[in-house]
Amino acid sequence: MSAKDAKPASESTTEGAGAEDAMIHSRRQKAERVRGRGENPFANDVNTDNRIRVADLCAQAKGALVGSESEHRYDIEKVQALFGDRVFVVVGRLIARRGFGKVVFLRVRDGSGEVQFFVKQDVLGEAFAVLEDLDIADFVQGTGTVIATQKGELSLLVSGIRLLTKAIRPLPDKWHGLTDVDLRYRRRYIDIVANPEVAAVFQARSAIVQGLRTHLDEQGFLEVETPTLHSIVGGAAAKPFSTHHNALDLNLFLRIAPELYLKRLLVAGFERVYELGRCYRNEGISTRHNPEFTMLEFYCAYATYTTLMSMTELLLRAVDEHLAKRMQSLNLQAVYEQWVTERAFTFAEPFARVPMKVAIESALARAGVPVEAANRLKEIAAPEVGSEQDPGAAIVGPWAKSSERSRAIDWGNFRKGLRNCDSEGERSFVAYEYLAEPFLAADYRSADGTKSIPVFIIDYPSETSPLARRKDGDATLVDRFELFVEGRELCNAFSELNDPDDQAERFQEQVRKKARGAEETMDYDADYVRALEHGMPPAAGFGLGVDRLTMMLTGQPSIRDVIAFPLLRPEAQG
Repeated sequence: MSAKDAKPASESTTEGAGAEDAMIHSRRQKAERVRGRGENPFANDVNTDNRIRVADLCAQAKGALVGSESEHRYDIEKVQALFGDRVFVVVGRLIARRGFGKVVFLRVRDGSGEVQFFVKQDVLGEAFAVLEDLDIADFVQGTGTVIATQKGELSLLVSGIRLLTKAIRPLPDKWHGLTDVDLRYRRRYIDIVANPEVAAVFQARSAIVQGLRTHLDEQGFLEVETPTLHSIVGGAAAKPFSTHHNALDLNLFLRIAPELYLKRLLVAGFERVYELGRCYRNEGISTRHNPEFTMLEFYCAYATYTTLMSMTELLLRAVDEHLAKRMQSLNLQAVYEQWVTERAFTFAEPFARVPMKVAIESALARAGVPVEAANRLKEIAAPEVGSEQDPGAAIVGPWAKSSERSRAIDWGNFRKGLRNCDSEGERSFVAYEYLAEPFLAADYRSADGTKSIPVFIIDYPSETSPLARRKDGDATLVDRFELFVEGRELCNAFSELNDPDDQAERFQEQVRKKARGAEETMDYDADYVRALEHGMPPAAGFGLGVDRLTMMLTGQPSIRDVIAFPLLRPEAQG
């Protein structure tokens, strides 16, 4: 098309809307014709006595397969021997149609798979006219016997067909390739219909959640539920959403974590508890962050963070194995195998365990920067805004040019982050975030070097972990780990602080930070301190982002790809 032939976007959009309106009008007319025959185009009287799901149909026909299972070709005589003249009912959405005249092939999908309807006029007789009122996306019911066509395709030879639900609005043009990302998230109900690989991700998510529960139940954990409306901010350092309870005239917060309530249950005497539930944090949105997300937290009495590292490896392998079995049962084994092939990481080898201090020093050495840099963090911090003096720039300058790795470090934001730190522990944490964390996937590899291995970063500064237990041999550190898989944070865990006086002082420090303007801080929880005063056994606690785990196991680039209905700005009107 030449430039002069091109139409303005607004005109093209108007034409598209006009075409869709015409199709909607046509479908409404067909619905009226159905009503005119005394039938309901939105029926609710499905005969399910002989209904068979497509997956079960395929499972029963497995013995008639010819060649490999992926070819989906069936032997005519074997199918006849397996099914005989038994009559089945199949219901689902019409997703494709081909053929003209006296023979029509319909592709129908239910919640378990797809099958072909073989519709012949000489079999249906006058009822063949029903096809004139069927459109792609309608829900239909077919009754008939199971056969294999001359091309070996498993089919339902239809002896009766009816419309169950008329789809008034057509699926998008070229709906099988719906690619507009914003529309996919907004209209997930169409995205799942249009893109089978999207449906597979949400089936996988369900299996992952089931796998988490199954493994923890088998390990003797008790699943519990704790409040999602909190009167104070606690359980993690994050900015909360606020709400108001009218009857009690009480300002409340949506929970950012269930931690403090779960540990109250340790005080109560339950030794192993877990919760799978929604949490809410009033923070930015990114490919790894969503304001509402699903969290798994579990707490184990008489355990340490070292115990939990071993438990974490077992948990992740068990969930992946559960996912593999579930996908196979859904006839999605090929999809799962593709995900595994494309993974840049492996669970097959022991996970690395690296103290944060060692991770920083190792990262500096790999970048060609003197290890002494780790002791000069306060010195190289960026000056206050508006300052004319910047002595740290002369120090950092040579470091930033020392190697290709060093040039990949974001020195500018690193120095700005250091400027906002109040302690050596906070500065060490910022150093880790900029110097080591971005390179974990490259630095920790499998034995053959082809994939990254998960990395436990352990022994965090006490200033950045207000709920974790201090190390017995070094009070500046806590018994804590975070697990990173292919450079992405997945889990956070630590030996729990059960000294009520120490906990009270940590809460007080959080309150002092809030008074200085810090937003992501906790409140003082007097009731939780009271609970600790009654005695909490030695314990360790663990938190895992279920959305991130699903992203990881299914190879999805964004957290929105694994949340059925992610939060979006209101859709523009007009």
